[in-house]
Amino acid sequence: MTEILVQAGTEGAVPSAEGRVVDHPAWPVLKDAVEEIRPWQSQDGSIDFGAEGAPAKDAAELAVDRVVAAVEQLAPLLPHDAAYHEALVADLRRWADGGFQVPDFLDSLLAFQPAAHREDGLQHLVVFPMYTQNGNPDRNLEAVVLRMVWPEWLAELERTRYDNPLFCGITFEDFTAGYDTNSAVLFPETIAVREAPERFSWGGIFCDREAARFRRVTEAAVDLLGLELPEDIRAMVGDQDRCQQAFVLWDMVHDRTHSHGDLPFDPFMIKQRQPFWMYGLEELRCDLTAFKEAVKLEGDGVRQGRDVQYAVLFDRMFRFPVTGERVRNYDGLGGQLLFAYLHKHDVVRWTDNKLTIDWERAPQVTNQLCKEIEDLYRAGIDRPKLVHWFAAYDLVSTYLAPHPGSRWAKGPDALDTSLPPRKLVDEVLPDEFPLSMFYEALSKKLKHVIASTKGITASSNAEKAAA
Repeated sequence: MTEILVQAGTEGAVPSAEGRVVDHPAWPVLKDAVEEIRPWQSQDGSIDFGAEGAPAKDAAELAVDRVVAAVEQLAPLLPHDAAYHEALVADLRRWADGGFQVPDFLDSLLAFQPAAHREDGLQHLVVFPMYTQNGNPDRNLEAVVLRMVWPEWLAELERTRYDNPLFCGITFEDFTAGYDTNSAVLFPETIAVREAPERFSWGGIFCDREAARFRRVTEAAVDLLGLELPEDIRAMVGDQDRCQQAFVLWDMVHDRTHSHGDLPFDPFMIKQRQPFWMYGLEELRCDLTAFKEAVKLEGDGVRQGRDVQYAVLFDRMFRFPVTGERVRNYDGLGGQLLFAYLHKHDVVRWTDNKLTIDWERAPQVTNQLCKEIEDLYRAGIDRPKLVHWFAAYDLVSTYLAPHPGSRWAKGPDALDTSLPPRKLVDEVLPDEFPLSMFYEALSKKLKHVIASTKGITASSNAEKAAA
């Protein structure tokens, strides 16, 4: 197995140009029709024909007819999605026939089963009313053409070490406006349906967007901070294909970690209201588990293992802390914590306005932080919820300074612990752990680079580099 993993890349059985959805004349027709419909929709996906600027009902019906006709023309290119496209046409027509009320695409969602056909290079045409995570919060109609990333080396790892039957690594071919954003996921829970299915059967992550964004931000941060990279890591950062391989492996291990390990709570925390540092620790635990596994994979001769380690380190340390608003930014918190932990343990140093990393000790100390979080989780199984939250706060505040006005930082005596735990979440400050002076300065220097990654794809990144 190791020999295959070392030598294989991401190349797969890519259909000929004649079979590409985005090259078919029906695709721009479909895309334009969807873009026409989107501005008419309310936040819940319905169309209010009495609102100012709303179209006539027959105009909306004609736009849906164009979507339907385009889907029917494109469907023969994608026989593996025949059941989905048939259900999609029915859902679109039912939405129009029902007067464009809140859309319900449950039937087509249930018919769409990309995880059942994980074949490298396989195309999918996806049309749903949905919000796009980290993108558009409204349930607008969206259309996206994507391609599966499932090379044999990844399939082998999933079969033998990291079982994750629902995970889909994907790349963009083209998309409508909801994905011209920071969104890098396609999740079924974002789709407008009358009721949530008992369980979801797939989840997709766009490794090409993640890789392109990572490369642009990392290159800028490395230059700003004067960080000298080992030659092989510098080569990885400059190689879109290698970065995509790193991200699809990282994502697959991260995704399965949410339901593996000593878990004192619902692993996805969907039905729980918790302080944002709990979400930050959970996401960081999953990333550091991917890091830990990547260290093992490197030892087993899997070259993608080393790339994953530095993808995790650089994305977490350079991009996460300075991306997004400072309001309960749990991913930013995780990145701050990783940097502060490595700094406290003398793995990273900021001296003479230059960042240095002890490359030999970085894996060991990063795994040490992973163990501290795992120990917190294991002990949490025997703790009441509020006690566990305070223990997690203590772990974070050991390395990150809380806001001086924080009531949580003053301990249980500063809070009314007779209230239900969910009420005490209201006492958490929007920015409970502010940026350090180091990150405040870095944020100002990187903000334009990070803003430039909105809607980025592998091809757009290449075009910018060429320009």
